[in-house]
Amino acid sequence: MNLVDYFLPLPDSFLIKKESFQSTQVGSLISIHCENYFPDISDCKIVIFSVPEYEGSKNFEFESKCQIREEFFELHNYGFPNIADLGIMKISSARKETFRDIENICKEMINNDVIPVILGGGNDISYAVYKAYASLNKFITFTSIDSKFDIGLKEDFLSSESYLGKIISHSPSFLFQFINIGYQTYYNSPIAVSMLNDMNFESLRLGTIQQELELAEPILRNTDFLSFDISAISSAFAPANKYSNPNGFNGPEACKLAFYAGISDKLSSFALFEYNQNLDNTNLTAKLLSQILWYFVQGFSKRRKELTPNIQNCVKYNVSLDNGKNEIIFYKSNLSARWWMGVPFYNKEKLKKETYFVACSYSDYEISLKGEVPNRWIKTYYKLTS
Repeated sequence: MNLVDYFLPLPDSFLIKKESFQSTQVGSLISIHCENYFPDISDCKIVIFSVPEYEGSKNFEFESKCQIREEFFELHNYGFPNIADLGIMKISSARKETFRDIENICKEMINNDVIPVILGGGNDISYAVYKAYASLNKFITFTSIDSKFDIGLKEDFLSSESYLGKIISHSPSFLFQFINIGYQTYYNSPIAVSMLNDMNFESLRLGTIQQELELAEPILRNTDFLSFDISAISSAFAPANKYSNPNGFNGPEACKLAFYAGISDKLSSFALFEYNQNLDNTNLTAKLLSQILWYFVQGFSKRRKELTPNIQNCVKYNVSLDNGKNEIIFYKSNLSARWWMGVPFYNKEKLKKETYFVACSYSDYEISLKGEVPNRWIKTYYKLTS
C-alpha cells in the first residue's frame, strides 16, 4: 500500500516553523508530510492524519491550516514515542470511496501495530474505522465518548447521528462490546438505553462518570477503538462544534480520559471528531484538543505491557459466592496496581474451557465481597457464551 497516494502534504508554514522549535517541543520531534517528503512510518508508534469529511455532519470543512496541529506542535514532549503526521487525507468525489480509503488506511496501520490518530471529520467516520477491524476479522470493543448514542433508524442515511446503528447492524458482526461514556439522559431515548442494556452493551451517564472518573480506566483498558466526539465536552471548554451544549466534561476530565486511553495496552486506534475550526475564533477548542492529544500520547509512553494480567506478578483474590457454589477470581498487578476479573467460558473452536480476563476496578472487587456479581462480569460472560 502506497500511503503517500492517499494524503495531501501540510502547508509549507509547518515545515518552516519546524526549524524554530525547541528540541523538546512536539513540532521538533514529529516527522511531517511536506511537499517533497513523506514520513517513513516503519519506526513510528503513532501516526496522525486529518480527515476533512463532513457530509454526514452539521459541522463543515475549514480552508485554513489546522489549528489543532499549530497548538499541538508547540507543546513539550516527555519521552514521547516516534510520531508521524501524514497530513490531510484526500477526499474522493464519492463518499463510499472515501470511507473505503479510511478503512484501508486504518487496516494497514492496525495490522502493523501502528496507532492511527484521526482528526475528524464527522463522527460517522467511526463506521469506516470499525470496518477496518472487520476486514481483519478482529472482534473489538468499541468505546464512544459522546453525549448521544447516535443509533438513528434503520433507514437513516449514514451520518454522525446514525453511525452506531450501522455498526451494530453490520453483518457479519465483529463488535464484541460497545460502551458509551458520558451520555446525557435527556438527549437519549429510554428505548435506546434499554436496547443497549438488553444487548449487554454498557453505558455510563455523564453525572455518574464525573462523580468517579476512575470508572473509565478499566473500560478504556478493555477498548480497541476509542471515538471521542467533542460534543461530549462542555461548550465552556470546546465551543467550536455545531453540536456543543452547556453540559459535558470539563477540560481536565477530557484530558484524563485521553490519558486512560493512551495507557491502555489494548487500544489500537483513537479519533477526535466534530471539530469545527470555523467556529473557533479564539482557538480555545484547538488548544484543548491539542492537550487531549498530548495526554493520549503521554499515556501511550507509559504503557506497561499488561494487555492481560501477568499471573506470576499478580495478587490473586478468590471471592466465593452463593455459599461457596460459585466464585470470581480477581487479579491485582504488583506492577501497576490495576485489577482484572477472570471470566470462565467454553471455547467452542478449541473445544476446551478458557478464562477471559476483563479489566475491572477495585470497586468491582468490593461489590463481589457483598455477594453480588459485578455488572461487567455478567455482561462479559453473556457475550462469551451467547
